[in-house]
Amino acid sequence: MSSPSSSPYREAAAYYARGRPPYSDRLVPALAERLGLDGAGRMLDVGCGPGVLARMLAGRFASVVGLDPEPAMLAEAARLSDPSARWVRGRAEDIPALDLGTFRLVTFGQSYHWTDRPLVTDLVYDMLTPGGAIAVVNHVQAASPPPGPGAPPIPLEEIDAILARFPGGGRGSLSTRSAHRHEDVLAASRFGPPERLVLPGRADLIRTADDILANLYSTSFAAPDVFGARRAEFEDTLLAMLARVSPDGRFWEFPGDTEVLLGLR
Repeated sequence: MSSPSSSPYREAAAYYARGRPPYSDRLVPALAERLGLDGAGRMLDVGCGPGVLARMLAGRFASVVGLDPEPAMLAEAARLSDPSARWVRGRAEDIPALDLGTFRLVTFGQSYHWTDRPLVTDLVYDMLTPGGAIAVVNHVQAASPPPGPGAPPIPLEEIDAILARFPGGGRGSLSTRSAHRHEDVLAASRFGPPERLVLPGRADLIRTADDILANLYSTSFAAPDVFGARRAEFEDTLLAMLARVSPDGRFWEFPGDTEVLLGLR
């Protein structure tokens, strides 16, 4: 997802599809079963980035629309998706002025926190068809993480230590999360308390050093332009550390389970 300020994600767009870990492979069938998705109606993916959720769910709707403020993300979405999909530049808060129509499902894939959530939730409620749903999708820590497939886990602490030595200062520097949980925001809206689905995360993800670098470059806190003239130094430092941890260049990544908060109109 790209932020309301497009600059952190302009350089990140090309790395997003490769670098970000996938959601649970149960996500599409679970939503289809719970919401009765049958190929009819329209879907809107808000903060779509390169269209991850829109592409996953496209076959369950007659048409899909992706909304994002960053042109580079929309260009990547168009490159990766079916030509029938529609990609619209804009912020979630601007939905009334965009004349997007009505939808059966509106999704937020790791993007809800970037928005004015009470305002945007209210706007989404009004654009849903009767029986339609809002779905807030995120990775969440698993209660019982599964065993890995043999490769060492991605060394997150070592990566954070390297990031702290470069401009931006690491993962916590651009946090926009408020004290209010997503479920509390939804519960206070016209949707009422949301239904929570927790779907098992992918436990078999093997990543390369280049995948890990792409993941970092796909974020707002470590997009390529964050490093300025020190980008090559950062890459050399990171890749050297990863080679020490895993000489064969293979790492296990477990992004956690996939959480879906569903609000029904």
